[in-house]
Amino acid sequence: QVQLVESGGGLVQAGGSLRLSCAASGRTFSSYVMGWFRQAPGKEREFVASIRWSSGRTSYADSVKGRFTISTDNAKNTVYLQMNTLKPEDTAVYYCAARLGLLPTSTGYNFWGQGTQVTVSS
Repeated sequence: QVQLVESGGGLVQAGGSLRLSCAASGRTFSSYVMGWFRQAPGKEREFVASIRWSSGRTSYADSVKGRFTISTDNAKNTVYLQMNTLKPEDTAVYYCAARLGLLPTSTGYNFWGQGTQVTVSS
């Protein structure tokens, strides 16, 4: 059974940085695509970034391009989301997700973590 555990959320001022971590277990993830999503209060969950574990190929939502970076650490079976130049509109619960796949994508994820809260104050 795939397990995804997020950590690293918190409160930060606008312009600051946070790094989220997602510890993955239960599979060999070389054939998996990993994603980060977020959901703000009263809004639908939205795609943030994705990475194909073995190739390192990435995809980003337009709203975070140039500010967020998704990466993996194979030795630690961990996916990271480095978030820089944070804005109040980045405030949300951030979720890690996984699916089998060949390319990074914003759809079709079937394994999800429990989420971690990120709050950006103005």
